[in-house]
Amino acid sequence: MEEIGNLMHGFSVALTLPNLMYMLIGITLGVLIGVLPGLGGANGIAILLPLTFSMNPTSAIIMLSCIYWGALFGGAITSILFNIPGEPWSVATTFDGYPMAQQGRAAQALTAAFTSSFVGALFAVILITFLAPLLAKFALKFGPAEFFAVQLLTFCSFVGMSKEPPAKVIAAMMLGFALAAVGLDSVTGTLRMTFGVSELLKGFDFLIAVIGLFGIGEILLTMEEGLSFKGKNAKINPRVVLQTWAGLPRYWLTFLRSTVVGCWMGITPGGATPASFMSYGIARRSSKDPASFGKGQIEGVVAPETAAHAAGTSALLPMLTLGIPGSPTAAVLLGGLLIWGLQPGPMLFVEQKDFVWGLIASMYLGNIVGLLVVLTTVPFWASILRIPFSVIAPVIIVICAIGAYTVHSSMFDVWLMLVFGVVGYLFKKLKYPLAPMVLALVLGDMAEASFRQAMLLSQGSLAIFWSNPLVGSIAGLAIVMLLWPLWGLAKDHYKARERKEGMA
Repeated sequence: MEEIGNLMHGFSVALTLPNLMYMLIGITLGVLIGVLPGLGGANGIAILLPLTFSMNPTSAIIMLSCIYWGALFGGAITSILFNIPGEPWSVATTFDGYPMAQQGRAAQALTAAFTSSFVGALFAVILITFLAPLLAKFALKFGPAEFFAVQLLTFCSFVGMSKEPPAKVIAAMMLGFALAAVGLDSVTGTLRMTFGVSELLKGFDFLIAVIGLFGIGEILLTMEEGLSFKGKNAKINPRVVLQTWAGLPRYWLTFLRSTVVGCWMGITPGGATPASFMSYGIARRSSKDPASFGKGQIEGVVAPETAAHAAGTSALLPMLTLGIPGSPTAAVLLGGLLIWGLQPGPMLFVEQKDFVWGLIASMYLGNIVGLLVVLTTVPFWASILRIPFSVIAPVIIVICAIGAYTVHSSMFDVWLMLVFGVVGYLFKKLKYPLAPMVLALVLGDMAEASFRQAMLLSQGSLAIFWSNPLVGSIAGLAIVMLLWPLWGLAKDHYKARERKEGMA
């Protein structure tokens, strides 16, 4: 096949000594960026982009893409060890990864996360290699109505598949939508819920909210319960890594489902964050023991990490073939391509074969190198749990504050982070789920923009969401997910009535 020949040529480009060196540097920097909350892959690449201007485009894109892979890997580290998502898509990993670390299974959780990330990315790269033309045509079918339908499906899946009471999930989600609406309306230019505070013109930044809700909120809760890491005596050794690998094949169906969801959300593009939430919800709903999720279930780490890496990697496909970035990081990489004088699109595969296939080959190599780098550093990261909490807690707070400040270089964001920390603490004390609020906060703006654009196109008619088989099937599935809890209640009521009649 022609693709195989082109890929072999790409490996000959990527496997040069300078490019391998840039690959290793990129992975290492990416892991560090992923670990620091608030920085993120897109911000890290944007900061380091000027360093690549003197390099040839192929070496530059290999280094920047490896920073991306490293950030994807690194985001799981603080999520699992400290319940602080280093990246937005790592939020779902905290649900079971952090309880595993508290139970002394930090190495198992980290190994599962890194391996799942590798598997998701590998399948996404294979998809890019062989199905680029076909999937590029499919992505062109997505308009505002289709984007809103995908986002609606994500929200409804969370209501339908959550183990929390639907009323609490919807209440948390509504608060997230309200927070997402704060700021300047991009369509009408009017101010919404700023209450005269000029700093709220830009709204609430998702990263600041996540750092506060999860990082500061968890520290407040731990301070109340006692200054200690429950997993500080976890034993870390290579045998744990091998034992974890031996147990992962039993979750092959979870890997497959999460890869499909991730690739679909990356190409359309829905994004890595909703992909991770959706895959977690599907895994919990499909599990034989859904009650164990949220208490340290390894499948709850496998599902979101596989989907997030699959989505993050496949998001590069529409960028290369159509010039449409599928994620914020892909948008930064697109800017780099334009600066280097390269125009993304179908002709890029014809005019710049060395560049395109060198990049695709580096995706294979970069993920292998990334997996080796993070696995060999598992003992180092897990050993952090042995440091007394009274020592590490102030360090975490300082890192969180630095992360919040660097988002917009504003002290107001640091204060906002602390406010969100108190909100996170109250949510946990009142047993309200944080994830629906976070999901609504990150996708609220996008969903609103897509909905309003769809309404403008249809002149206010909701029929646009059933105007073609693609959008109709997605919207229909969303409604099924929303009403799923009612089906569960009806089934439970019917069983209870049968038991009552049987006793009579």
